[in-house]
Amino acid sequence: MEMALSDFGQNRGRRPVAACLLIALSLVFSEALLSPALAQRDEDYPPRNVLKMSKLFHDICVEQTGVSEAAIKEFSDGEIHDDEKLKCYMNCLFHEFEVVDDDGDVHLEKLFSSVPHSIRDNLMAMSQECIHPIGDTLCHKAWWFHQCWKKADPKHYFLP
Repeated sequence: MEMALSDFGQNRGRRPVAACLLIALSLVFSEALLSPALAQRDEDYPPRNVLKMSKLFHDICVEQTGVSEAAIKEFSDGEIHDDEKLKCYMNCLFHEFEVVDDDGDVHLEKLFSSVPHSIRDNLMAMSQECIHPIGDTLCHKAWWFHQCWKKADPKHYFLP
């Protein structure tokens, strides 16, 4: 049954339903506007041993790509943003972790088996909808994975 906005005054029996609908919508929209865009990661995540293990790869890829520490930190702890050096840093990490095929494409099975058990389940869960990367270059495809993971689970996503 359709109901025009002008019907609200004439259909008094529907007022409580319409009022509840308007209140519910206003709560949804106010929550979306007032809450942070992404939930923040737990203070004790990722585990320190994981960060320690990834430091070598981080340093290699920062040197190779010239990405700034600020860009890495902003993506990891803040907002998703577009930065070509950052995208190539993400691609470099995949290569350093040796989770790519001969064409440079990421193989999630290799990635899952290469990460420590303490983060594997979280990575697998955040990857459920992040399967077919989009991008013209390997750097763009790497960024696609990372932004997809961050959107899927901002509480557990991190970029070393």
